[in-house]
Parts: sequence; C-alpha cells; structure tokens
Amino acid sequence: MRLSSSHPTDHHGWAELLPPRAPRAPLRGSHRLPWVIVGAGLTGLACARRLAELHPNDRILLLDAREVGQAASGRNSGFVVATSHFPGGVVEEHLANYRRVNRINLAGLELLDAQVAANAIDCLWQREGFIHTATDTAALREHGHFVDYLQRLEVEHSLLAAEELAGLLGTRHYRAGIRIGDGGLVQPAALVRGLADTLPANVDLHENCAVDFIESGRPVRLLLEEAEVLADKVVIAANYEATRLGFLRARIVGSTLAGSFTRPLVDEELDSLGSLREWGAISLHGGGATLRLTRDRRISIRNTAEYHGSALLTDAELARRQAIHRAAFDKRFPRLARVEFEFGWSGVEGISRNGTNFFGRQRDAIYLAGGYNGSGVSRGTAFGTAIADYASGATSQLVSDCLASAPASWLPPRPLLDLAAALTVRKRFRGVGLDR
Repeated sequence: MRLSSSHPTDHHGWAELLPPRAPRAPLRGSHRLPWVIVGAGLTGLACARRLAELHPNDRILLLDAREVGQAASGRNSGFVVATSHFPGGVVEEHLANYRRVNRINLAGLELLDAQVAANAIDCLWQREGFIHTATDTAALREHGHFVDYLQRLEVEHSLLAAEELAGLLGTRHYRAGIRIGDGGLVQPAALVRGLADTLPANVDLHENCAVDFIESGRPVRLLLEEAEVLADKVVIAANYEATRLGFLRARIVGSTLAGSFTRPLVDEELDSLGSLREWGAISLHGGGATLRLTRDRRISIRNTAEYHGSALLTDAELARRQAIHRAAFDKRFPRLARVEFEFGWSGVEGISRNGTNFFGRQRDAIYLAGGYNGSGVSRGTAFGTAIADYASGATSQLVSDCLASAPASWLPPRPLLDLAAALTVRKRFRGVGLDR
C-alpha cells in the first residue's frame, strides 16, 4: 500500500490570497501512538478535533503530505452546502435518502459555524445561503425539478426571476434562480488554516510528510520518508488519494476543476454590480459555472472539469483553461471586461460512479471517510466527526446516517478506468449551453 513519494505543494489557489504561513515540520523518528489520522483536510481536521475531545489523555497524530490548505479542502469554491441538489425529478422512494444526506450536510454546517465562532477564525464566513441559477434549456428544466424537491422536503427557499437576479448579482445573464435559506460561504484555505491552527493541545500536526506505506495489523504500521509509526487505530482522510494507499481502488477517481479570481474591484466596478456585496451562485446544470463575489471584492469563476489523472493542472494547462473562464466572465459581466484575472487555480474532487460517499472500517484497525462528489466542506466535516465517534465505539444519528451511504459502483482497471472516467466527467457538460 504505497503512496507516491512526490507531493509537491502547488501554491495556486485561495492560499495565494492569504499571508505567508510557516508549515509544521515533517515527522521524524519512531513513534508509538493510539491514534493516527492521514490527511489534514476538513475530514482529518474534524476527526482530530473530535478524537481530542473523546480521548483528552491520548496523543493524536495528524499527518498531511502537503501544506495545510493546499489539497481539495482549500481548493473548492467555498460553498458550505446545507441542502444537496440531486439532478432529475424527485424519486419518491429516494425521499428518505435525500433527507439523510441533508441531515449530514446540516450537521457539518453547524459544526463549522460553531468552530469558526468559538475560535475566531478569520475566513470570510457567512451563513446566509446562496443562489442556484439557470439560463439554458437543460438548466431551466432542472430548475423545475429542484423547486419540486425543495417543496417536498419543506426546505426554505425563494424563487428569483431574471430581473430580480439582475438586481442582486449585477448580471442579466440568468433567466431563473432559487435562493436557499441556509448554507454558507467561506474562504476555504483560510478556514482550513484556521482550523489547523486552533487544534486541541493533544493533537500533533505534521505537514509535508507523505505516508509511503501502511501495513495492516495490531498495531498498524506506517512508514514515512523519515519516520515510522505504530498505531492502535488509523483513520484515512485522504479522499481520492486513499487509492494510493491501497484503499477504494476501483471505487473512486479524481476530477480536476479549474477557476480564476479577478483582482479586487474598485468602487466604481463594484457599484456597477447588483445590491448584494457578497454572494455565491451555482448553476443548476452539473457542468455550469460556479461564481462568487467575495467580501474582499473579487469575483471568482469556475467552469471547467475534466479527468486529468487525479492531478492538478500545470501552469500552461491552467492558462488555457483561463481562456474559457474569461469568455464566461465577459458574457456575464460585459461592463467588467477590462477587469483582469489576478490568480488561477485547479483542484481535484473525489467522485464515485454512483455519487456515494465512503465511511466505515476498511480492515483491522483502519477506518476511512471520504469521497464527497463536490460537497466536501460541510459533508467532510460531518464525516470526519462521525468517523471519530465510530472508531471510538460511539453511536449517534450522524454515525448511522454516514454508515447508510450506498456501496460504490465498481470502476474498471486502467487503462479502461481512464477512458470511463473521462467519459463520465465529459458527460457532465452535455447540454450546458449558456450555463457554462
């Protein structure tokens, strides 16, 4: 069960908007511990925080192959989802599952809301919901499905016509929208950094130290470049990268997304937009654009996704994707066509063929939580908290909800995997039209 020893930190992304940070030193030497968590994203951080509460006298080791905030948890668009969007019409026999997933989302949102407040984390946090948008035929059809879904589940929402959307967002691009009453927006890299910097005292975080090998048994043995660890229990919180450690192979792949930030808007440019000074907009088409106007006056846009071998884009590849971002941006904000992009970034989301999540014991004393299909901020936090409870022998509604995740569909081995994954991701853009 080997993990690639090459884990360079790509400094593109939300972390570029933050002050420099000194990472924690890699782990060295031999260690014998009760708990080890592999992966210091939102799942791993939530797991570490909960384990520290449950076992205040235990030393808990948290390892990350990169710097905190440089993996998927710091490279998403910063939407903290309370109500998931399930494409297509409402399926009566799936109503209980819709509610189960949304209970998990809400649990994660509540946990983050409390942790941000308790630790005074400066991450542009707001909990006032966001907007789902539609322009072209496929997205407008999905708009009708989503309204039915929200009504059936009694989720607070309001319908927005084109004129209302223009007044709120400052663009006449959209023909219909739905504003969800609950949900959050956040600067994801700042959130992850803040959570890492306020961990309980019995959690030891080490960065830039990839786990190269895991040997099952009691204790579990982990090998790193400069360290060896024996642990009573191990939690894998590495999302799609769990496959490199020998877990979830043929069950999960990484889809690479890319986005761009503008420079901060000046007063005149900001005034040319709508009445909202901070907002998030997600297309109701799965391949449509995701946009943010951030509190620090930037507009971000993400509208590309592809199978890229579960890897980030090179600078040259990212520059080509930015041409797609630019066309979509100018189409929505023609008055801001001269506002240049200051930063671009790519990130990888873990996706399964049937959109499920992963939770539970893998073997012996090794536990795993991951695979969020693009909704990892809230759901990853909930899963990380629940896996700590589950590995500790505790039960709760949240643990039961996470355990009820459907089994993942099988994926073929490479090279068929590459072809199947590429076709699956490409299918996402079918009929996207003006929503891209």
